[in-house]
Amino acid sequence: MVRLAAAAAHFTRDIGFDLDRIKMIVSHARDAGVAVLALPDGALGGYLTDLRHPDETCLPPLLDPNGDEVRSVIDIAGEMVVCLGYSERGRDAGPADGAPVRYDAAVCLSGDGILGRHRKVHLPAGIAPLFAPGDAFRAFDTPAGRMGLLIDHDKTFPEAPRTLALDGAELIACLSAWPTSLTNRAPRMAQDRQARLFDLYDQARAAENQVVWLSANQSGRHGALHFLGRAKVVGPGGEILARTWSKGGLAVAEVDLPGVVGAARGVLHHLAERRPEAYGS
Repeated sequence: MVRLAAAAAHFTRDIGFDLDRIKMIVSHARDAGVAVLALPDGALGGYLTDLRHPDETCLPPLLDPNGDEVRSVIDIAGEMVVCLGYSERGRDAGPADGAPVRYDAAVCLSGDGILGRHRKVHLPAGIAPLFAPGDAFRAFDTPAGRMGLLIDHDKTFPEAPRTLALDGAELIACLSAWPTSLTNRAPRMAQDRQARLFDLYDQARAAENQVVWLSANQSGRHGALHFLGRAKVVGPGGEILARTWSKGGLAVAEVDLPGVVGAARGVLHHLAERRPEAYGS
């Protein structure tokens, strides 16, 4: 059995504040016996402040993928596996104007070091000019089992978690900074279109691939954005095992990871029953 947790929490441009908050959340998770913890996208440095008119002024700080900030979280994590998102300074050649390449990035780590990384592949139209896309989905091994990472908009594309599942991931952590609707915000968050889609994607992607799914998300307000929270742990049948609502908190569930995945795939094994030759190019 392994205890898994996904966090809903608010993070800011203040890296010191963010590290203190990560330390607090990890401490609470450790007290709860958690072995794998998913934190939101932008857990170091926050997220954009405006998605209607995004530009350079609303961007979070760029961090080095092996910089002091990430090393600090390694020290905080200890024996726990911790996943979190940040804005990564790419080492690729920059654009002609000399601006650095920016990725929306995620890292999975423990006190032993880096276990896996991901760069967000699917960029919504509004922010696509501000970030470079990632180019792959790769699973990796952790003390809790083989897992993969996604970053919010990635989960709207079935191919993304399917690729991780085909690469052996039984646990997928999707790290989000997912706000309420920008165009038709509902009077109550539970009725918001984006809240419905956020939950729908979490449950559908877990069930499609028969994996355990950790969904972490920002909460609270940041600039013009009001984040949903709604962190959760979803089982391989699409059932919600634990969740938070709009406020910050930890969704914690204890699972026999190979056991529940094996049971879900015992009769209907979605990956084995695929017919790629029928799907076209």
